[in-house]
Amino acid sequence: MIGRIHSLETMGTVDGPGVRMVLFLQGCPMRCAYCHNPDTWDAQQGKNIPIEEVWEQFERNQSFYKNGGLTVTGGEALMQIDFVIELFSYFRERGIHTCLDTSGIYFEESQRETYEKLMAVTSLVILDLKEIDDDKHIALTGQSNKQILKFARFIDEHNVPIWVRHVVVPTITDNADRWYRLGFFAGSLKNLETIDCLPYHVMGASKYKEMGIAYRLEGIPPAGKALAAKASKVVLEGIKAYRRQWWSKLAPA
Repeated sequence: MIGRIHSLETMGTVDGPGVRMVLFLQGCPMRCAYCHNPDTWDAQQGKNIPIEEVWEQFERNQSFYKNGGLTVTGGEALMQIDFVIELFSYFRERGIHTCLDTSGIYFEESQRETYEKLMAVTSLVILDLKEIDDDKHIALTGQSNKQILKFARFIDEHNVPIWVRHVVVPTITDNADRWYRLGFFAGSLKNLETIDCLPYHVMGASKYKEMGIAYRLEGIPPAGKALAAKASKVVLEGIKAYRRQWWSKLAPA
């Protein structure tokens, strides 16, 4: 099986537990205003790499991955779901931890059997929840979040651990009510392990100039650690609120 690859990072430390090899797949239907990899959008770019070549690269540094593994991200990894299933199967057969980093945008109930195969060989899902409000999500990314939230439920149904990520952008996503609602939703996921509110940065802005693409967040400053911490606190309040509600329903009358 051949995958369309944008790039490969041999020593990733933030895309899953431990030290990991991170494979960036080519192609993405989302147009997130703060995307720092617009060069991954075009599915026709990149290069073709077979699974065996990915394994050979992993094997060269395998001693470093003892407590880590393989993460597949993008672009949007689910655009190449058949490749990801085969790749993860290959690595899991060799005892390697597999992590899928995705927006979930491609999830379709009509392809449930395919996604069940994916869950069977996935050790962890990092789910990027850009916005809990659908209208705001469409404005931010060009896509609805309805399939994304359905995918979060699907992952949870299949007992795969979930890490949620949310990018905090000044004047765009810094809204306490929506942070709370995001937390309330995340609190309903029984396999949620962590939720990270990441501060927006402008490190990818130069790529837009190189590619001749207008940067939609021109003039928006990076988010400071204080704003990200504030978001984390409010999201946690939402998580706790959901779980208090859930426990109250279980309590005897």
